Amino acid sequence: MQEKYVLHGKLVRDRIPQIIRADGAEPEVYVADPAEYRQRLRAKLTEEVAEYMEADETDAPEELADVLEVALALAADLGVDPAQLEKIRAAKAEQRGGFAERIVWTGNR
Repeated sequence: MQEKYVLHGKLVRDRIPQIIRADGAEPEVYVADPAEYRQRLRAKLTEEVAEYMEADETDAPEELADVLEVALALAADLGVDPAQLEKIRAAKAEQRGGFAERIVWTGNR
């Protein structure tokens, strides 16, 4: 059975505590155990996708990069490196295609 954590605080990038200290404050932080880390990564993905969805065209690339960073961390947590993830993506694209042709499915007849 998967443990559920009451999420207080949020997962932040590794250098954020250092940046906070450089600004003259002392951050309160701890290192999540593996189960909490996975749960927080999933929550972070939702947060980053929401930020991307709200972004204008100027900010969208930066927000999309954040989504990618979290996706890569989730893959690493599953034991999948970026090259393996790309192979999986490429195989799916080969089998089912990508999204470049902008096709919208509306059902079958």
